[in-house]
Amino acid sequence: MKLKGFLKKLSSIAVILLMIGSANAQEAIEKKIENLQKEIETLKKQLQDQQKRIEKTESTNISKWFTLGGDYRFRVDVLRADMPNYWQFNPINPFVPIPMAKQTVENDSLYTNRFGLNLKIKATQDVSVTARLVMNKVSGAQDSSAVLGPFFADRAGVFDGIVGHIPNDNTLYVDTAYATWNNILGQPLWFSVGRRPSTGGIPTHLKQNAPKPDVSGTPALLVDYAFDGMTLGYAPDIEALPGAYVKICYGRGFESGFQTATNSLDDTDMFGVQLVPYDTEKLTVFLQWNRGMNIFDAPVMKEVFPGFPTGPTTTSLGNIDWYGATVLGKVKNVGAGSLNWFVSAAASITDPHEKSGPFGTGLLLNPMENKNSKTGYAIYLGGRYDIESTGTKIGLEYNHGTKNWITFAPAADDIWTSKLGTRGNVYEAYIIQEIKQKAISSFNAKAFFKLGYQYYQFDYTGSNNWVGAPVDIDALDNPMNAQMMSPIEKATNIYATFEVHF
Repeated sequence: MKLKGFLKKLSSIAVILLMIGSANAQEAIEKKIENLQKEIETLKKQLQDQQKRIEKTESTNISKWFTLGGDYRFRVDVLRADMPNYWQFNPINPFVPIPMAKQTVENDSLYTNRFGLNLKIKATQDVSVTARLVMNKVSGAQDSSAVLGPFFADRAGVFDGIVGHIPNDNTLYVDTAYATWNNILGQPLWFSVGRRPSTGGIPTHLKQNAPKPDVSGTPALLVDYAFDGMTLGYAPDIEALPGAYVKICYGRGFESGFQTATNSLDDTDMFGVQLVPYDTEKLTVFLQWNRGMNIFDAPVMKEVFPGFPTGPTTTSLGNIDWYGATVLGKVKNVGAGSLNWFVSAAASITDPHEKSGPFGTGLLLNPMENKNSKTGYAIYLGGRYDIESTGTKIGLEYNHGTKNWITFAPAADDIWTSKLGTRGNVYEAYIIQEIKQKAISSFNAKAFFKLGYQYYQFDYTGSNNWVGAPVDIDALDNPMNAQMMSPIEKATNIYATFEVHF
């Protein structure tokens, strides 16, 4: 019994000791947990402080939100053209045209300097501003008289949309400036507004030795003009259609000002839809429709034609619809290099409303024609062969426009006239030789020489001019076909450049 009692007491003492030990262990565990929680809070605070320091560093690191690039080009052109016998319209006495004998027009050394700055500023995560400032100067002059003339409407004066593209003075102009909001509502949707990057579009980037324009660009056969306007785009992620997107564009081509009793001219606007169902390095497909509304009735002629209007009068001639398709691609490992190729085709359809006052001409209409619609067609094709090992690039291009073809490309990088608006044929060949050195200022930085040749063969008058009906070049020696502008039947341009992209 005594043993039994002793064991009972001993077990009670053991239980008490276990309880005391358990309590001490729990207290120790709780203290360790409390210490761990304090350490975690300290680490969280340190991480938050570190994140703030990182964010502050990024906000002050200019390379995170600001990008600067640009280009410089020195260019020399040797220009020659032949004018046929023709009759010149007489603004003083429209019923007595002036006979003009055939002659040669030439400039054996036109020098120009172009300098551009490209800026991109990222304001927020999805909002940015992009701009380009450009100077394009005639050497030895402070105006554009050396490149203007009475031959083509797109070279009869320097006006909005082509400033900085046609050589002029040494002013640094704002070529483009627009804001873009990407990923709207978390969707592949973007909105952009401002002076649009609607110049130098595909496939002319090949000849310019520049990267392919991004989703902000437009096919050059239809538009080459710096519009002020806006774009709404959508780029769905479709596995079978890589790079696909669609965008709706609007632009103001001419502002008519206040409407008064003496000014009934409407604003000239452009509306367009671009569908790109496939866009990769190997193959890109562009489909586009544009409508130019309330087309004004006179080019800017300034002092080129004394007695003629110096700008739009009070008549809107009507509308023009354009439809175009462009396919371009790249084939690698073709012999010693890669082959870039393209085919672009388009149609223009006029919708005449009125004829302009004193001269009685309309949208591709002469004074004797009714207000009937006219359709023109154009094709543009070519390619560039790149030899990567030597930095040599060789290009060939051809384009043709029919009698009633009209485009809106006055900002094209051509001296005589925008070749893509030619009613006839244009042949062009060029060779680019890059200086094989490592790029420093940016990934696309490069320096190169280019030598090129253009041959224009005009079948009809009025290339790049929608005012008045085209006339066969072979039918100009007739007073009934008197011309407002001086016609050219063929022209050549040999050009050479030294260019630096940075």
